[in-house]
Amino acid sequence: MTDQLKIYAQTALLPEGWVNNICVTVDSSGRISNVEFGVEPQTEQHVSVENQNLQNRILLPAMSNLHSHTFQRAMAGLTEKRIQKQDSFWSWRKLMYRFMEDLIPEQIEAIAAFVFMEMLECGYASVGEFHYLHHQQGGKHYENIAETSLRIIDAAQKTGIGLTHLPVFYGQGGLDGKSLADSQLRFGCNPEQFFRILEQAQDAFRYAPEDYLLGIAPHSLRAVSPADLKEILGSRSENSALNSAPVHIHIAEQVKEVIEIQEKYNLSPVEWLQENVALDDCWCLVHATHMTPDEIHNLAKTGAVAGLCPITEANLGDGIFDGTTWLESCGKYGIGSDSNVRISLTEELRMLEYSQRLSRQERNVMTQSSGSVGRALYENSLSGGVQALGRKSGSIAIGMWADLLALDADAMAFCSCSEDEILDRWIFSADDSIVSEVWSAGRQKVVNGRHILHDQIEKQYRLVIQKLQQ
Repeated sequence: MTDQLKIYAQTALLPEGWVNNICVTVDSSGRISNVEFGVEPQTEQHVSVENQNLQNRILLPAMSNLHSHTFQRAMAGLTEKRIQKQDSFWSWRKLMYRFMEDLIPEQIEAIAAFVFMEMLECGYASVGEFHYLHHQQGGKHYENIAETSLRIIDAAQKTGIGLTHLPVFYGQGGLDGKSLADSQLRFGCNPEQFFRILEQAQDAFRYAPEDYLLGIAPHSLRAVSPADLKEILGSRSENSALNSAPVHIHIAEQVKEVIEIQEKYNLSPVEWLQENVALDDCWCLVHATHMTPDEIHNLAKTGAVAGLCPITEANLGDGIFDGTTWLESCGKYGIGSDSNVRISLTEELRMLEYSQRLSRQERNVMTQSSGSVGRALYENSLSGGVQALGRKSGSIAIGMWADLLALDADAMAFCSCSEDEILDRWIFSADDSIVSEVWSAGRQKVVNGRHILHDQIEKQYRLVIQKLQQ
């Protein structure tokens, strides 16, 4: 961006609530520099096509997607066949390993670009990419050990999505410390190799947009030994760029995992983590599905974010997060698309609420007060998501990155409604097709519901899928 961008809206959701007739000014860095109230829309001839007012805009702060494995998008729909008496996450994982065995860097980049484009088109302005596909078949390193991370960064820049890149440390094949084997060799690193990946990614970020961030992701307690976890976390204090960077980890996703960790450490996964790591608001615990009420209360006190991925958790049969107890404990949460089997902002929020209703046999669960469930879902996911990504956005306010989305106020779903009812109708009775525009740090990448490079990105993705299916 070289000039100021002015975005007019007839209705907008600000920190103080819903307002009408506003103009949001975005400076050349991509931050919001001013919010004017009671502004009459400018006519088309007074502004450029890019900046022209659309009288039917409903302007919202755009969501952050806090957990994604982009490469898994290319296998969506390929694992919906029963292959044994009782399918589970673990049988799905075997299929996933076989699928990713032959992926090459060019394909990883093309898939990531398609996924990031889909995210933008449904209203996400940023993403946390939990990236563990580091090496070639057999674990051989690429010439640049961070080759695939650089591909993810390039894909993000091509699409314009905001990125928190989370290289994953994956050190062992199980709690018994066994060596990685077969397809898992593509994930594996020792601490020294992992630090080299971080260094190369950090170097690449010098040429990336200012809003791009680097974090770290110990994969899980199954895949990381206590000694390696201590070394990886200890390195953060020695690197100023990572000292307060996000830390994400898979935790308590599966009952089998919980049982194995209890047998190994005499503590549940969440209990062990709390006793051995200084959890704080830099942490995102992804899934955290299987916790006791005491674990929930204690974890919420740390300020860490629960990273919920309702569509994937339903697809894999993980279980249902205890949203009620988490909210009662003042816990923070955000949403992610994880396996990317389906990328939809509204469906993630709807699935989160509906899973709670089915579990508790109640209605309107994910709020601690009377009023709109849609607004509670949206604003809680906004604040948790940006915290998990270390991103200064999530509200239409001066100094924030201009992560914004516009809904089409003329959509039938919004007929004769206003204020909180907008979010209730969008989340529970409509879909992402009424997202008309999206900006990420001021970069407008979605116009009239379509990414500006949609055809080009889709063409490359189609070629990848055709090659993989041969």
